[in-house]
Amino acid sequence: MKIDDLNWQILNHLQQNARESFANIGRKIGLTPPAVAERVKKMEDIGIIESYRANISYVEAGYQLKAIIMLRAFMGKLKPFLDKVKTFQEVENCYRITGNENIIMEVVLRDQSHLEKFIDELIVYGECRTHIVLSNVVANSPIKKSKLGK
Repeated sequence: MKIDDLNWQILNHLQQNARESFANIGRKIGLTPPAVAERVKKMEDIGIIESYRANISYVEAGYQLKAIIMLRAFMGKLKPFLDKVKTFQEVENCYRITGNENIIMEVVLRDQSHLEKFIDELIVYGECRTHIVLSNVVANSPIKKSKLGK
């Protein structure tokens, strides 16, 4: 399925507010609600739209810290870590990456003590580098149609 200009407009609206009605989107982009619904369904079916979710404030949910933790796995510990990381409730996102480290994680934690205990769980798998997030400069920026390759 080609992502044409109308599909990009629909995607832009859904990325801003996934609960926006098809009728409202249709009014803004010049399509009927059923036409918007059909396009959304097709994009869901082929995996362009992966899911819908609510963004939760970690601070309002009772967590004081957000951290970025990079892990360089010890020899033979990457595969066991990849299985274990899925069980950590603290992990918001985890990426396997290239470079000196194998893993980068975004984690939310109650406080410094929680961070210390979490790092203690990680160090059996490898060397950790931890960075405390001070503020969020760009969050959930929508994916937009590329201006390159037009």
